[in-house]
Amino acid sequence: MIAALIFLAIVVAIAGWWLSRQRLFSKPWLETGNAGLAPGTEAINQPASKVGLGVFLAVVGALFALFFSAYFMRMEFPDWRTLAMPRIVWFNTGALVLSSIALQMAVVAARRGRLQALRQDLLAGAAAAVIFLVGQVLAWRALAELGYFATSNPAYSFFVLITGVHGLHMIGGLIALARTAVQSAGGEVTERLRTGTELCATYWHFMLLVWVIIVALLAGWLNEFADICRQLLV
Repeated sequence: MIAALIFLAIVVAIAGWWLSRQRLFSKPWLETGNAGLAPGTEAINQPASKVGLGVFLAVVGALFALFFSAYFMRMEFPDWRTLAMPRIVWFNTGALVLSSIALQMAVVAARRGRLQALRQDLLAGAAAAVIFLVGQVLAWRALAELGYFATSNPAYSFFVLITGVHGLHMIGGLIALARTAVQSAGGEVTERLRTGTELCATYWHFMLLVWVIIVALLAGWLNEFADICRQLLV
């Protein structure tokens, strides 16, 4: 429960930082003089898609926080058996890290107007993400071969649920990434393409953060962290 609350607090902090960068907390109606010269009025020029993504990520973060809280509460029942983490999970984590790095490189290429590098980075990021998703399916099969089933072990049910919901969000991100890749087929780096690339990269970084916390949860590291927090609060 404590770890879930800490994660939710991190999500809220990230959302607040995002909104502050969009300058949504400014009050341009209190300024006098030319509106174009008033400080804080840059929010008018910010794409609505950036604001929408920030709100969406906050909702997604709250959803996963609820999953984590339910996971901790279900662990207290006597029928709970801890899962043996398949080795491929670590490979999948590496693939997602590489995908996030590739999209960040795509952002840099877009800002510098390097269209060819942008296309390559988008393709690399998408390929690594697909490898991650395939690896997740293999991880489910590996656990099933070890004798873990949804009806016999609730830990396996939570593993499939949490990683499955994360995978669905990754598939949605791939659809958005595909649209951005289609836009890169043009002859130049437009502002729309640059914005789309930045949005995809931000989404990927957030999904990577969520995945790292999921791995820490399933591997038992968050349990140790929660115990330390309880000791500090006592």
